[in-house]
Amino acid sequence: MNLTTAFIDGTSATPAGTYDNIDPATGECIGTVVRSGKDTIDSAVGAARRAQPSWARTKTEDRADLMHAFADLILSHADELAKLETEDTGKPLTQSRTDAVVTARYFKFYGRTIEAYYGDYLPVDEGFHAFSRRQPLGVCGSIVAWNYPMQLFGRAVAPAVVTGNTIVLKPADETPRTAVRLAELASEAGFPPGVINIVPGIGTEAGQALAEHPDLDHIGFVGSNPVGKIIAASAAENLIPATLELGGKSPHIVFPDADLDTVASFITKGILQNAGQTCSAGSRLIVHKSIAEELYAKLAKKFEATSIGSGMDDMDLGPLVSTKQQNRVKTFVEEAEGELIVGGGIPQDRPVGAYYSPTIIARVDPSSKIANEEVFGPVLVTMEFDSEDEAVGIANGTDYALMAAVWTNDVSRAHRMALAVEAGQVYVNAFGAGGGVEYPFGGFKKSGHGREKGYEALDGYTATKTVIMKL
Repeated sequence: MNLTTAFIDGTSATPAGTYDNIDPATGECIGTVVRSGKDTIDSAVGAARRAQPSWARTKTEDRADLMHAFADLILSHADELAKLETEDTGKPLTQSRTDAVVTARYFKFYGRTIEAYYGDYLPVDEGFHAFSRRQPLGVCGSIVAWNYPMQLFGRAVAPAVVTGNTIVLKPADETPRTAVRLAELASEAGFPPGVINIVPGIGTEAGQALAEHPDLDHIGFVGSNPVGKIIAASAAENLIPATLELGGKSPHIVFPDADLDTVASFITKGILQNAGQTCSAGSRLIVHKSIAEELYAKLAKKFEATSIGSGMDDMDLGPLVSTKQQNRVKTFVEEAEGELIVGGGIPQDRPVGAYYSPTIIARVDPSSKIANEEVFGPVLVTMEFDSEDEAVGIANGTDYALMAAVWTNDVSRAHRMALAVEAGQVYVNAFGAGGGVEYPFGGFKKSGHGREKGYEALDGYTATKTVIMKL
């Protein structure tokens, strides 16, 4: 049976203790995973600390070259990585292969960007030469979620290491394998030992030990609000910065002048991609009453045409990540009050595995649990409005503020709505779950703080040093 090891200081490590890795499509064990504990975390952080000074002194162009070499290796191993990702997460192979390509893009993008990432000349006084420069923070910790293991690896590791930091990354309990394999490929590309370290394990053991470690200079976390609060408390205790991406309940706001065929296509893709297990999935539809029935009919047709099956068979919709998640989705839907348009249960032809049917529940109460909390499944809820103000009120009526989409051909209305809606990213007449690598990503309110992706992410992994020289 395959064993997933830790990767520390450029080599595999096998701390005592393992747990089973379960395929969500079959419920069967596909291997075991090492159970990293405090000693393993100490070892990984120590390796990162020893490697950081010389890595920070590495010429920027040399770090950039390694980023590009690593990206090329990721692309050459994309099929292998996609298979591992699909077995761990259940998502269709096509989606997993896209994740591999996007992961490579992170390292390409930051490999190019870093060579233009300088400080500023500060022309304050002719008697002084003053300037600022950006310097790495040191050793970074990262704890990532199970929904996009490869992309979240790229999102955390690429901006951290390109700016001269080293990193210790704890993958999710359910999805550890691609992170370890990517670290092996990074070593093959030429990254020095200790720059990228991976510590699989149970969240309450390895994750907690990493979050609380006193020798970190930054901690990043992608996951739930309750755990995010714990991570933030640990960061406060150690007086280090934290980047938190904690989820969303992102709305599509659809006006009568929108192209409903386009709207239906984007909404369907957004909520069914990765079985709805996406923090930025458009899980709320806020639609003008005059077009609601027409849009519901278009969406129902697309949902009903969705093929469901194992990710290895590359269907439209794979299983959820676990039966635990399946039960969570099932409970949300059973407790919801509204009009069930389509779905609402486990597919009859998929009794084995963590599957759930694409589901639409119309006209839910905006204050209800299912309209405000993350379901993290292929479940779309709808609400209706008469006026712009009413639409904005519903859109901003949750604790989350990660993403939103506005669908209208009225340019003035689009600008008004983009300003009024509380969200870290607002799409107009389009929607991409999280957007591209180039777009800063993060939310307001309880969706977290700090920004990942884009040029702005580099600021999160560096500190400004100002130098003032008297002439």
